[in-house]
Amino acid sequence: MQNAVKSLAPQRSALYVPANNRRAIDKVESIDADWIIFDLEDSVAPESKATARQALVNAYKTATFGRSQTAIRCNQVHSADFELDLATVVECCPQAVLLPKISAVSDIDKFALDATSAGLDSTVSSWFMIETARGIAQLESIVRRGAEIPWPLQTLVVGHNDIASETRVSLDHERRYLIPWLMSIVLQAKQADLQVLDSVWNTFRDLDGFKAEALQALQMGFDGKTLIHPSQVEPANKIFAPSAQQLEHAQLLVDTFAQPANENKNVLNINGEMFERLHLLQAQQLLDKYNSIKS
Repeated sequence: MQNAVKSLAPQRSALYVPANNRRAIDKVESIDADWIIFDLEDSVAPESKATARQALVNAYKTATFGRSQTAIRCNQVHSADFELDLATVVECCPQAVLLPKISAVSDIDKFALDATSAGLDSTVSSWFMIETARGIAQLESIVRRGAEIPWPLQTLVVGHNDIASETRVSLDHERRYLIPWLMSIVLQAKQADLQVLDSVWNTFRDLDGFKAEALQALQMGFDGKTLIHPSQVEPANKIFAPSAQQLEHAQLLVDTFAQPANENKNVLNINGEMFERLHLLQAQQLLDKYNSIKS
């Protein structure tokens, strides 16, 4: 029997918002991103991190975030700020916590130990950023360990800027030299039924360039893209949404397998093409995602 395919909420667009920018936080409600990632790491200077943590606590008490789900990106698990960041996550209780530069199982063990001590609710999912050479090399064991902790690993997030900086691999020429590593991350995510988000597009005023890279990411199997500017939300949502043809085909599969004559059949010939029940599960997942986008 085939394993069931998990039905996951869409992650077409995940917009980073600096946690110390209250004006940006106040605008979140009007932004149509699937996810908002409130950032306590790279976009917040060391001297502003305490202020950023308090701003997040205040925001979660008083603000609304529209239809967006939220994640909080902490500083690295071995940093001086991490336990303070984690206390903020516990108080805010977002849908997910994003852990940067996960490079080894020991990083996950440190998170699990601290999260247990802090009393992090098990409804909070884990997202791991894969942005180091070691993280790519150790990814299989990282994903395996992520499935064992009480805060279930839901998503892998690529940080190609850090990967390129560390390895000196060029991001030019449509990331052609980085593609084998990107595809290895996608593969590990898919075999574990995780979602996987592509990295940010740095030149936010170049929407044509953004769209081209987002389309490349879609074709590589990514579920969505992390963003640095609200102008990138709409094109990301359009590019990573299922097409009308895909939805029509998925509905055809669901309807055909649902016919009484096909109730006990594992393989069907539909318009000259063979489909198994695994394809049915995938079709239902696609329709579930679309319905959650529309609702």
